[in-house]
Amino acid sequence: MNRIRRISDLLVNIWMRAGLYLLLAIPVLIGVGLYWKAAPIIGGHSLSDLLFSRQWFPMKGEFGFMPFIYSSAYVTVLAFILSAPLCLFAAIYLTQFGKHRLLQVMLPVIDILAGIPSVVYGVWGVLVIVPAVAEYLAPLFGVVSSGYSLLSGGIVLAVMCIPYMLNMLIEVFQTIPVGMKEASLSLGATHWEMVKHVIIRKGFPGILSAFGLGIAKAFGETIAVLMVVGNTLDISVSPFSSGYPLPALIANNYGEMMSIPDYDSALMFAALLLFVIILIINLFFRYFIHKTEEI
Repeated sequence: MNRIRRISDLLVNIWMRAGLYLLLAIPVLIGVGLYWKAAPIIGGHSLSDLLFSRQWFPMKGEFGFMPFIYSSAYVTVLAFILSAPLCLFAAIYLTQFGKHRLLQVMLPVIDILAGIPSVVYGVWGVLVIVPAVAEYLAPLFGVVSSGYSLLSGGIVLAVMCIPYMLNMLIEVFQTIPVGMKEASLSLGATHWEMVKHVIIRKGFPGILSAFGLGIAKAFGETIAVLMVVGNTLDISVSPFSSGYPLPALIANNYGEMMSIPDYDSALMFAALLLFVIILIINLFFRYFIHKTEEI
C-alpha cells in the first residue's frame, strides 16, 4: 500500500514539475521561433533602419517599422489615459464606499465584458465610436476626420482593458486587512483619508500590476484596433489622424504578398517586436513593484 502511495506521489510530482517547466519554456520557445523566422531581415538590414525608418516599401525591400511602432504606442497611451483613472476610482468606490450588493452585481458584468470577443468590440467601434468621433468629437475641435483614427482605436482599447484592470484592482483592495482600515479610522482619519493613506498606499504594488496588465493587453490587441484605426502609414500628433499599429500590420498582410523577398520575415520581425515590447513592459512593472515593496 505504501509502495503504491509513493509511486502515486512520485507520478504527481513529475507531472506537476513537467507542467511548470513547460509553462516556463513557452515564452522562450515563442521568442526563439520568432527570431529564427525574422533572422533574414535582421541580417539584411541594420536594426536602427528597421526600428527608426519611416520608409515602408516592401516591393523595394525597404522595411521601416517606425509608423507601426508609433501608432501602437499612441493608441496604447490613449487607452491607458482613458481607462486607468476610471478603473481606479470605480474599484475604490465599489470596495470602500458602495454597498456590497452593488459589488455583487458588478462582478458578473465585469466577467461578461471580459468574455466578449474582440471582433464584437471592433464592430461596436465601427458602428458607434467611429461615427461619434467623425460627427461630434472632431468638429468640436475644428478638425475634419473620417472617424477611423487613433482616438477611435484608443477608446475601443480602453473599453476592452477596463474589465481586466478593474477586476484586478477590486481583488487588490479586497485583500487589504480590515484591521488596518479600522485602525486608521479610529485615529480620527476621514473615510477618504483612510482610502488615500491606507488603501492606495498598501495596494500600490497591486495597482501597478493592474496597470501593467492593461498596457500589455492594449499593446497586443489586434482585430478591434484594425477595424477602427484607419490602417494608413502616418505619423501625426493629432488623435484624429489614422494610424497603423503593429498587430494590424501582421493581421492585414500575413498570408498575402509572400512572393516578395523578405516580406514574410518582416512580418515575423513585427511579431518579434510586439513580443519584446510586451516582455519589457512586464519586466518594467515587475521591477517597479519589487522596488515599491522594499520601501
